[in-house]
Amino acid sequence: MAKTPYLQGVFGYYTHNLSPFLIQLGSGWGIRYYGMAYVAGFLAWFYGLRWFRRLGWSKLNDDQISELLFYTVLGVLVGGRLGYCLLYDRAETIRNPVSIIAFWNGGIRGMASHGGIAGALLGFLFWAHKNRADGWAVADNAAVLAPVGIFLGRIANFINGELWGRTSQVPWAVIFPEAGGLPRHPSQLYEAFGEGLFLGLTMFWMRSRKLGPSGQVTGSFFMVYAGVRFVLEYFREPDAGDPLLLGMSRGQIFSIGLAITGFLIWEIRRRKFLPRGS
Repeated sequence: MAKTPYLQGVFGYYTHNLSPFLIQLGSGWGIRYYGMAYVAGFLAWFYGLRWFRRLGWSKLNDDQISELLFYTVLGVLVGGRLGYCLLYDRAETIRNPVSIIAFWNGGIRGMASHGGIAGALLGFLFWAHKNRADGWAVADNAAVLAPVGIFLGRIANFINGELWGRTSQVPWAVIFPEAGGLPRHPSQLYEAFGEGLFLGLTMFWMRSRKLGPSGQVTGSFFMVYAGVRFVLEYFREPDAGDPLLLGMSRGQIFSIGLAITGFLIWEIRRRKFLPRGS
């Protein structure tokens, strides 16, 4: 296909041709970067909690961390999957309920970050109730570590060539063949740095300054993530069938809900630790 001036850009646009497989074992089978991003994210969670113990942020022993990791994995996977099926693919889920357990679809067709975050929080709180521990303190530590997994997941989205951005003429635009021949924002990389690096550094700073009362860092995580996601959605191609309520995508609408939830958590936890009579 001959390049048009639009496609050529300033230095020539990069055409995405990366393989989604770290190791390919056969046609459509192998070890995918997307799956490895989840594994690496959960490992960061395990070793991060051990590091926090040395910082004095956590008192969990290795057995407790291992058990908590199990509930975290379960919460992220179930929440992420149900979130996608109910928020982004409700019609297909109603038509074919078995599709809920189709984890093999992966990537854009399988998981929703908003659902994964909610599922992880429920996993922390369930573990805490079972072990009579402070689940909010655990959630506050998770708020620092979760951006590691988000960062790796967005990098994997870029490698997969999915969740691409809107068309653009910026010099660093990328041509995703499956999205047609026009260059687009590499919105997956924007999200990796916004929802991953920026969010992680912000949460680390907040956690280091606010070791208590527990729960407020968690609420702040919800609000900051929602704010970053809301802005970055303007660079991302809306999902097919997005209602675009008042010009907003579904991701932005869900982010507003997440921000409200985060504020309620922050305010409720703040009030819990107010001196009596305040």
